[in-house]
Amino acid sequence: MKVVIVGGVAGGMSAATRLRRLDESAEIVVLERGAHVSFANCGLPYYVGGVIEEREALLLQTPESLAARFRLDVRVRHEAVEIDPAERTVLVRDLTSGTQLLESYDELVLSTGASAIVPPLPGAERALVLRDVADVDRLADAVGRVRTAVVVGAGFIGVEMAENLTRRGISTTVVERGDQVLGPLDPEMAAPVAAEMRGHGIRLETGVELERIDAESVTLSDQRVVPAELVVMAIGVRPESSLARAAGLDIGSGGGIVVDEQLRTSAPHIYAVGDVVQKRDAVSGQDALVPLANAANRQGRSVADVIAGLPVVDPPAQGTAIVGVFELTAAMTGWSEKRLLAAGRPFRALHAHPMAHAGYYPGARALSIKLLVDPETDEILGAQAVGGDGVDKRIDVLATAMAGGIRASRLLDLELAYAPQFGSAKDPVNMLGYMADNLRTGGLRTAQWHEVYKAVANGAQLVDVRSPSEFAGGSVPGARNIPLDELRARADEIPAGPILAFCQVGQRGNSATRLLTQLGRDAVNLDGGYRTWHAATTG
Repeated sequence: MKVVIVGGVAGGMSAATRLRRLDESAEIVVLERGAHVSFANCGLPYYVGGVIEEREALLLQTPESLAARFRLDVRVRHEAVEIDPAERTVLVRDLTSGTQLLESYDELVLSTGASAIVPPLPGAERALVLRDVADVDRLADAVGRVRTAVVVGAGFIGVEMAENLTRRGISTTVVERGDQVLGPLDPEMAAPVAAEMRGHGIRLETGVELERIDAESVTLSDQRVVPAELVVMAIGVRPESSLARAAGLDIGSGGGIVVDEQLRTSAPHIYAVGDVVQKRDAVSGQDALVPLANAANRQGRSVADVIAGLPVVDPPAQGTAIVGVFELTAAMTGWSEKRLLAAGRPFRALHAHPMAHAGYYPGARALSIKLLVDPETDEILGAQAVGGDGVDKRIDVLATAMAGGIRASRLLDLELAYAPQFGSAKDPVNMLGYMADNLRTGGLRTAQWHEVYKAVANGAQLVDVRSPSEFAGGSVPGARNIPLDELRARADEIPAGPILAFCQVGQRGNSATRLLTQLGRDAVNLDGGYRTWHAATTG
């Protein structure tokens, strides 16, 4: 059997090495257009920033090492330019010599990845992108010669680039046409990230677009001019599916190659993996583009299993992602509230602000966690977390629970590792389970931060049950302060009608709401408390 793999890195090399482990007799040819077939693309921004000091640390394998260990025929600087599915051949161009040859195959795997989007703006040829080693070489050379930079796009890559340019002492501005950084997150969860970036001197320009790139500056859509000796485009990627399209393979509406659960394309004996394929969304079940390294690695392994005759079903994609921003971490899995609202899908939102580990142990910092739950089935639809230590652990647990079909209210039953320096006896994930169970059983009613003014307009009284000192430090406008410990005796001070109670993070608000409800009052707790409201309205 002869297997030709077009494209290396995560998907292609995972397929090649797994297939060799399964079949010593197979002839395996890997065609890679670039000069490097195996590199740590997720580490590229950190080489630019000097966090990763040695370029060689990014280079994981070479054609020689792969030939020695796995008997792979790896050809760098070789581009697949045409596929003939009927003849089972690939026309290959040697980019060094310019010669072309036909390569036959029994099975073909496409792992052509995705390319950075560069809009056709005046001066766009001056913009740099970051997808491969050649890109990082250009950026690394540039950062030593510039003092100002503009990063276009405030997604995960854009935020990483802004951080690393700032670490190099470059005055950096981020331009984002949306109204927040990290668009996949909900606004109240992205607000701390924006504050962290501004606190380290990064200038954020949201709600505007790039209109033109000039010699040492850029012009925004509102005609302001921003200094920019260096311009980095990080507005997203598109699947590199032109080779597949020309071969007549089915292409989805998002531009990705359509594959089935065994990663087969519409043409016999041709498979596709990684960023170039459309994946099945875990929440909607519909096609989605999810360009993540872990998915590409997994699919590379899976396609090798399929070719070797092993039973495989490619799982749906949750879009679990994480980014570090100076001293802060932000992560997510599944859908956001914005996305659920846009799709018209019912949900419950829960916010919690627990300590990452026991508060009495030194170094404890608060996390902000958001859980989105189906109100009928109790299914976990998505989660987001922002904070210092412990963000990755909680999102990974929630992503695993989501993939395993664990219902939100059953998170309270999870037996998670506990010692004071690592967590709490009631882990933040367990606390989300308690909250979800209270909402599921009707023991608690909540309102969201964006519902506060509507509630007031409908006659609700705002009651801040924090201490007088906390209240003096800032509260929701119009709220009256009755500390929780005094609420039982002073409940009659609250005028008749609905009550929206709140505290700092929601826990005392929960106790206040239960007390007021048992006193016959119509009371609702502000989910996530003042901290969530304040982050959302001032971010």
